[in-house]
Amino acid sequence: MAEVLPYKPKPGEIPTNPGVYRFRDAEGRVLYVGKAKNLRQRLSNYFAPLRTLHERTRRMVTTAASVEWTVVATDVDSLQLEYMWIKEFDPPFNVRYKDDKSYPFLAVTLGDEAPRVLVTRNRRIPRARYFGPYPKVWAVHETIDLMIKAFPIRTCSDSSYKRAMATGRPCFPGQIGKCGGPCSMTVSIAEHRAMVDDFVAFMAGGDERFTKELTKRMLAASAAMDYESAAKYRDQLASIEAVLGKSALVLPADEDADLFGIAEDELAAAVQHFVIRGGRVRGVRATTIEKELDISGADLVDQILQRAYGEGVDVPRRILVPALPDDAAELEQWLRERRGRKVEVAVAQRGQRAELMRTATLNAQQALIRHKTRRTSDYVARTQALTDLQEALGLDAAPLRIECFDISHLGGTNVVASMVVFEDGLPRTDQYRSFNIAETTDDTDSMYQVLMRRLAHLDRPEDDEPAAVIDAATGQASAVTAEGEVITAKKKPRFSYRPQLLLVDGGKPQVEAAARALRDAGHAEIALCGIAKRLEEVWLPGEDFPVILPRTSEALYLLQRLRDEAHRFAIVHQRKRRKRDITTVLAEVPGLGASRIKALLKHFGSVTALRGATSDAIQEVPGIGPALAASIHSHLSSR
Repeated sequence: MAEVLPYKPKPGEIPTNPGVYRFRDAEGRVLYVGKAKNLRQRLSNYFAPLRTLHERTRRMVTTAASVEWTVVATDVDSLQLEYMWIKEFDPPFNVRYKDDKSYPFLAVTLGDEAPRVLVTRNRRIPRARYFGPYPKVWAVHETIDLMIKAFPIRTCSDSSYKRAMATGRPCFPGQIGKCGGPCSMTVSIAEHRAMVDDFVAFMAGGDERFTKELTKRMLAASAAMDYESAAKYRDQLASIEAVLGKSALVLPADEDADLFGIAEDELAAAVQHFVIRGGRVRGVRATTIEKELDISGADLVDQILQRAYGEGVDVPRRILVPALPDDAAELEQWLRERRGRKVEVAVAQRGQRAELMRTATLNAQQALIRHKTRRTSDYVARTQALTDLQEALGLDAAPLRIECFDISHLGGTNVVASMVVFEDGLPRTDQYRSFNIAETTDDTDSMYQVLMRRLAHLDRPEDDEPAAVIDAATGQASAVTAEGEVITAKKKPRFSYRPQLLLVDGGKPQVEAAARALRDAGHAEIALCGIAKRLEEVWLPGEDFPVILPRTSEALYLLQRLRDEAHRFAIVHQRKRRKRDITTVLAEVPGLGASRIKALLKHFGSVTALRGATSDAIQEVPGIGPALAASIHSHLSSR
């Protein structure tokens, strides 16, 4: 592969102005669109030596046949042009959004003579005001049913409204008290418009004003012995409080903000968009993004905000994100032009905002896990993943049983390993194993030791295992030895099943260590590969270059899930071992019993914190005196 791309611009040809650039392939298709404050500086990164580029960036620039750019006057103009081009060309190497198109909105048709409220997924109703999105359709209908009790505005269709106005007979919702529009002959067009304005103001966050006003009116009517009006205000207040009860106050009551929680890995990201009005979460929107090029968290935030507010969506006065993009100032100006007033893009660092960001991020992490596991949980996807693996690794058959190994340690100490098992693309948790490694030189030596111990079970003679009969009622296995002795024991999962594929967490060094273990154990017939986390490369033994699976490959998702599960299981085992070790060490301190050990671990929260604590800090734990605290500190320091 040539180190210099044939379409690389000549030195000095690229301007230093802000602008937007496009990579095209030989057929003229736009592959990637990006913006830059300095076009020459940004594009020079793509034309660096190919061996230094990220694998997915290298694939993009080698697929492209040309690059072009457009200079703009300001950085804000580059934001707008980049957004327009991404929408127009849908470049395959830009981040790919996978929105759930079923999210419904609550809309108020302000452009109508008598506006109505409805549930819709159409975001292009002229002059409509939207609220949401809502995660479920029933949630929108429930909100409308509660709201029209307090603000009886029109809910009937346009055809029903026109027919009712022409005939003088109320529409069906009006006849049963579900619509308070003009067609019911109870209010005028002007009065109805006033109720619509109140409805919109309330939904936009003015709940405190309405509750105070209704309470004041109710008390005044009651004092004037106008009990009928007081009862009406009471019912309206109950309806408003019922709506508010569906959404807890998460920020100050005057806070209007959008908050974006993001979870990502090398290939994908999940976004949780919380719409907060009047301090309450009025809507939640989930988005899944597939990343083709290597993109930083700040750049990802930039792309998400451009897409979120590029289509005329209401822009709040504050937008909370996990990381500020490099062009935050230009982004704020771009958003201010859409809102007509100042917009602040900020990082949620403390207090209620930080707590809400943690909640949104947790939801995003769970959504990312669901996105990655949904494909492997489907039978068709699992079959496709195993078939893709067979073809990519050159196997004779699909690997129905895959075992993945991971090494975990804490600064070279407490070295442990994990083995997770997937059969037919699904985890077999009953066959997971963990290993303690007493002495080792490095990760490759640890991998060799663990695989030698695991592979030894494949050579266990079947005759050494007694024949067993399982009692279906009790689940007990009655085994009969050669001498006729009957042994009853719980049936255990077999550890001698032969895997079709061994997967190790790591790159070429770990794979070569595993291959050496397979040769030394006499099982070189078992297929082997490794997955390197940084670039998601798949390494085969004896190969100088990795196998690059497509980003959307079902096989890559399966390997990722195996690797992540092995890593999780290893960390769990290591934490249990560290806790057990420190408990054993503490038990050696005179005067320190089980209850005080438990109190110490609960107080400090972690073994590391306890080891680093001073005598005075240890003494703060109930039941720990100065002498005992000094003894604990001295004992831990000497270990």
